Amino acid sequence: MALNFNQYAAEGNTFLKNYAKEMNLGKDTDKAGRILSAILHALRDIIPTAESLQLIAQFPMFLKAVYVNGWTIKKERPKIKQMADFVDLVRKHDGPAAINDFEYNDEVAEQYIDTTFILLRKYVSLGEMEDIRDGLPKDLKTMIYSNIMF
Repeated sequence: MALNFNQYAAEGNTFLKNYAKEMNLGKDTDKAGRILSAILHALRDIIPTAESLQLIAQFPMFLKAVYVNGWTIKKERPKIKQMADFVDLVRKHDGPAAINDFEYNDEVAEQYIDTTFILLRKYVSLGEMEDIRDGLPKDLKTMIYSNIMF
């Protein structure tokens, strides 16, 4: 099987441009990439490893790369029970850029999270989204629930 890295890069760049547009970030694909990465990494921290593997099995190669970048599988997951905790975890994954990317405004961060899950639905089956949602704490289910049926 031949790997076509140029095709993966082109698909990734196209996705990132559309993602930035949907996030109302204009053409700032760097910021869009940091936000996408931070949200995916926070998600992977809180869902079981087996669920992560099922999720990335449905991703195109460019999203797989973002999801697994820097991944170290840990036995213990962070105790994230509410959306504010998840937003804090997303900011932690964004590092020093978080103050610029999320403006320390929970509404902005939650809108970015919502939009991300809506866009991921293009690649992930309804059943997988439901599986992820079902494994989340009660106060986080709306993060996916309101976005799986569009």
